[in-house]
Amino acid sequence: MADELAQKLARRNMLNDGAEAPKMSQRFNPATEFPEFSFKEIREKEKMFRKFDADKSGAIDLMELKLMMEALGAPQTHVSLKNMISEIDEDNDGEISLREFFLIFRKAAAGELQAEGLTAIADSIDVGEAGVGGAKAFFEAHAQRSANANKFEDEIKAEQEQRRQEAEEARKRKEAFKAKMAHLS
Repeated sequence: MADELAQKLARRNMLNDGAEAPKMSQRFNPATEFPEFSFKEIREKEKMFRKFDADKSGAIDLMELKLMMEALGAPQTHVSLKNMISEIDEDNDGEISLREFFLIFRKAAAGELQAEGLTAIADSIDVGEAGVGGAKAFFEAHAQRSANANKFEDEIKAEQEQRRQEAEEARKRKEAFKAKMAHLS
């Protein structure tokens, strides 16, 4: 424990002396940052990202993007691939991270994508009911999810009401039985 405290004190002293603070890695959770996507959609997008992240670096680089576009049937020139990366690359590292990959789909739903290749990526995933091909589909899918949530809520309430009625009937049967027993005694 003394070692741990000494390390913390040394780190504080280092920071107080003006040393650069080490970068804290934030864990990316697509479900919280992109609530417009269902869990199924998130899993599909993560699966696609992992499929094309050949070197498992956690980012899709220029070569992996080239291979992805060829696999999707929309090959691109070197310049257009660089333009695609620069359009979506927020941290300017020249690669597409998982978060930036999700941004492709968000921007596609809002109709904000400039590069045709990014649109091809967004259109490549068949997301069924909750399509992200455009804003209309996004809002229709959102309304459908809300309706489904209400449907599940209604089912739960109906089940709870049924249990309450069954418990009430059981209580009445017990009271009737006790009354008969008292009458016989």
